[in-house]
Amino acid sequence: MYIDLLIKIKNAQEAGKKSLKTPFAKMDLTIAELLLKHGFLKNVEAKGKLAKQMIEIDLKDEKAIKGLKIISRPSRRLYSGCKDIKRVKSGYGTGVISTSKGIMGDKEARKQKLGGQVLFEIW
Repeated sequence: MYIDLLIKIKNAQEAGKKSLKTPFAKMDLTIAELLLKHGFLKNVEAKGKLAKQMIEIDLKDEKAIKGLKIISRPSRRLYSGCKDIKRVKSGYGTGVISTSKGIMGDKEARKQKLGGQVLFEIW
């Protein structure tokens, strides 16, 4: 699940590692690619055959992730309309939202006027 992926990335970065591998999940790959697009990661690749496929993530040299707040959990899901999506750290961070058109950042969701499940905030 995406929560495990985020904690792995944050812990690997704190430990000073250059890269990490995690088991493949389509949602994890989508979130990792979104973090790559927003400049939090250096590279993301899916490697291996279907049964043993892994996601290989290269981290940036400097600590790109300063903080992380998980909003929706399996026990408590939070949904937000497009007008209610808040800016993260006055626009410095990124909110990640699962919409009907896929997982996207908060700015893109506001631009497309889409609401959905608020997954987490990262800065």
